[in-house]
Amino acid sequence: MKLDPVSHAPVPAVSGEDLVAAVPHLKEIANIRVVEFSNIPSDYMGPDRWPNLTKKVEEVLADPTVKGVVISHGTDTLDQTAYFLDLTLKSEKPVVAVGAQRNASDWDTDGPRNLLNAVRQVLAEDSRGKGVTITMNSYINAARYARKTHTSNVQTFTSGDVGALGYVDEDKVVYYYTGPRRQSVDLPERLPRVDLLAMYAGADGSYVRHAADTGAEAVVVEAYGWGNMNEAMLDAIKYAVDKGVPVVVATKVENGRALPVYGFKGGGKTLQSVGAVFAGDLSGDKARVLTMLALPTAKDQKKLQAFFDK
Repeated sequence: MKLDPVSHAPVPAVSGEDLVAAVPHLKEIANIRVVEFSNIPSDYMGPDRWPNLTKKVEEVLADPTVKGVVISHGTDTLDQTAYFLDLTLKSEKPVVAVGAQRNASDWDTDGPRNLLNAVRQVLAEDSRGKGVTITMNSYINAARYARKTHTSNVQTFTSGDVGALGYVDEDKVVYYYTGPRRQSVDLPERLPRVDLLAMYAGADGSYVRHAADTGAEAVVVEAYGWGNMNEAMLDAIKYAVDKGVPVVVATKVENGRALPVYGFKGGGKTLQSVGAVFAGDLSGDKARVLTMLALPTAKDQKKLQAFFDK
């Protein structure tokens, strides 16, 4: 992003070549090849582009002279794109997703440093087999766990209870543990429509029914606590499941897992009893990503739950 002279607001304006040119030190440590996949605000990124991005990255990584890939991406959906790639890429070569919290017009933009650190991470011998990571402000976060936690601070991506996977220090790349929890999912021919909805005080469940009635092939609901809702939402979820629309329950709480614990009407145990699946430690956004990839082969409760338990 750069400030637009007319609107005086940041808009997409920097190409991949521009990004590389802004970091002269890159030429001293690696040969960089730029692939322009798209140039859009990350808020426009989603299922219509993710599969082709996976295919493009696989194509680039298949070149034996390529050490790894760095993906420049806006931060709003960076964690979803990174997780989709982590699930669908087969290569063991490092793939590092980076962004910037400060636009390229700011005198202290964080983009160049993040890009340089990402390339240094790709070149580190210990970086193979770690899956896709998000590396910003020197911290390396595994795609599964990374969450954006601040709207503007450069220290925005964290990994909650798990903690950072590593750190790009001044002299070398340091990994704190061997590798993150991961799984591999085949890329389907078509990504199904999966709606993401939220539990809120007084929710009547009408939007769950609406999703089931208007073509959603599955629904993810961000619930309270361990995965709790009210009576109206329980009834709506039963309606959706009975109609053949799987429902996945995630928690809107940053740390901890969604689990079927409470037995009151709308508690997790009763949601499970009507057919709901529980997303464990995945955020609602990432539960939706995994559901889209799993749904073509796992539509019943038991099979779909197995994907979230891996």
